[in-house]
Amino acid sequence: MAVDMRLPTVHKHISLATSQTQLDSKHLVVPGDIITSDTGFMRGHGTYMDEERLTASVAGEVERVNKLICVKPLKTRSTPKHHIMISTHTQNSSDTNKCQERYNGEVGDVIVGRITEVQQKRWKVETNSRLDSVLLLSSVNLPGGELRRRSAEDELAMRDYLQEGDLISAEVQSVFSDGALSLHTRSLKYGKLGQGVLVQVSPSLVKRQKTHFHNLPCGASIILGNNGYVWLYPTPGNQDEEAGGYYTSMEPVSLSDREVISRLRNCLLALSAHKVLLYDTSVLYCYESSLTHQIKDILKPEIMEEIILETRQRLVEHED
Repeated sequence: MAVDMRLPTVHKHISLATSQTQLDSKHLVVPGDIITSDTGFMRGHGTYMDEERLTASVAGEVERVNKLICVKPLKTRSTPKHHIMISTHTQNSSDTNKCQERYNGEVGDVIVGRITEVQQKRWKVETNSRLDSVLLLSSVNLPGGELRRRSAEDELAMRDYLQEGDLISAEVQSVFSDGALSLHTRSLKYGKLGQGVLVQVSPSLVKRQKTHFHNLPCGASIILGNNGYVWLYPTPGNQDEEAGGYYTSMEPVSLSDREVISRLRNCLLALSAHKVLLYDTSVLYCYESSLTHQIKDILKPEIMEEIILETRQRLVEHED
């Protein structure tokens, strides 16, 4: 009988001085706290106006981007399950209902979503939100990048562009009064996704950055959706811009690419399990820290802890 045994290892001591300093400097608020009386600021998520004073509606950290102020919750109510799926598979609705934390979209967010229904001049998209999101026919970039009014022929050909089960990357264009999101894919970096792996994590773990599209040096690419959907796929070669974001390569994926993607997938789950913020640097550090272990072993509790400990140490050193 084979027994898997590992000897104890000595870990570096991680100094938390930097993290503690950053925590002390955060502007934390609770519901009802007045953030500012300056009327020159714009109201963002987690805030409301009360007698011309910007007030917090949730407990969390105040974030300011130029004149926009929002409050980011410090803690979510529970940790969602992780869903792994291939792009050609449809998502199980019962699995979706098990996910406890929902995504509250903001204008400009990058999302990864799944087409659930083709309607008249629009597609319904599942984005891990409380309500289905909407992608209007007028908000997509048609093949050839044509900028023209949508015709009846375009409406009849909607399923040629996107159909039920397809995965897309998009940007939040606006938020309706009921909280539903309106999306667009006008930029060529958005559109239909091809072969890859989708991992669902808590939306609060995805760090907001200037770009959420990254070609990692390990040979794979990643889209970190603000809605908690992370897309891993082989780094593409020459992209066909004439396809308008709707051409997807179905060429066989090499074994080496599949191994890189599988390792990244397990690293994402390990980072998520230990509540580490997800962004290109943390994912890459975790990937590099995992290279001494087999892919299948990364999610073993003791190995996962070792990898995350080394990742956190490198992130602290990087911040210094």
